[in-house]
Amino acid sequence: MSVLVNKDSKIIVQGFTGSEGTFHAEQMIAYGTNVVGGVTPGKGGQEHLGRPVFNTVKEAVEKVGADTTIIFVPPAFAADAIMEAADAGIKVIITITEGIPVADMIKAFDYIKNKECRLIGPNCPGVITPGEAKVGIMPGFVFKEGEVGIVSKSGTLTYEAADQVVRQGLGITTAIGIGGDPIIGTTTKEAVELLMNDEDTKCIVMIGEIGGQLEADAAKWVKAHGTKPVVGFIAGETAPKGRTMGHAGAIVGGADDTAEAKKAIMQECGIHVVDSPAEIGKKVAEVLG
Repeated sequence: MSVLVNKDSKIIVQGFTGSEGTFHAEQMIAYGTNVVGGVTPGKGGQEHLGRPVFNTVKEAVEKVGADTTIIFVPPAFAADAIMEAADAGIKVIITITEGIPVADMIKAFDYIKNKECRLIGPNCPGVITPGEAKVGIMPGFVFKEGEVGIVSKSGTLTYEAADQVVRQGLGITTAIGIGGDPIIGTTTKEAVELLMNDEDTKCIVMIGEIGGQLEADAAKWVKAHGTKPVVGFIAGETAPKGRTMGHAGAIVGGADDTAEAKKAIMQECGIHVVDSPAEIGKKVAEVLG
């Protein structure tokens, strides 16, 4: 079992023939991901990386049965690409693009909320189900199959957590990089819920950052509905208040946005909180016994 993506996912790349799309599509194909084609308006009918290029997502859905997309479209056009994918009936929309204007994301978020799709990102590393599908920009070799799910706002900490879990002789069911922008498609709580409902996932690693309420909401949900252990870490303990740190969403507004406050809430909700990312693997091994 897995969530969001697996070996049967039929994946297209929006922005397929651009430099980013080409580089990462090559990596995904080399990993064994079922990439069935790509979309670049005006280049339909061509072939790229041995896969067909389509002018529209609708055409890709009709011709090759695409159900999942990964978006490498430039920021100015990325929100339109999200809405186009939702319109065409794509079920999982993974948006890697960084720097999409907030006003554009508000429009896209509102547009897709009544569609039957799930948006991951934007400004995220993607999703990987080890051994089945890598739909993102993460280094695939770090991830090994197993029974630990990962949900993270941070790309690099996703890879770090996976590496540590693997070094403990364990592995990953699915790792979900939700992205660090102020407006994202899937929240920490929603991603944790997906993994909590996955029968093969026995433990969840939840990595958050300063800023916003996502981790607190997830922790409260875990306290009320959780059936599996959750190991948590919050990045940004030394960040100065009022300054955006890295991700656009990582800014401490009020007292509850700090790393200390989030960790306290998580601990109260029964999450196994670690103070350093270096402790994630050991803590997972410990709670799995």
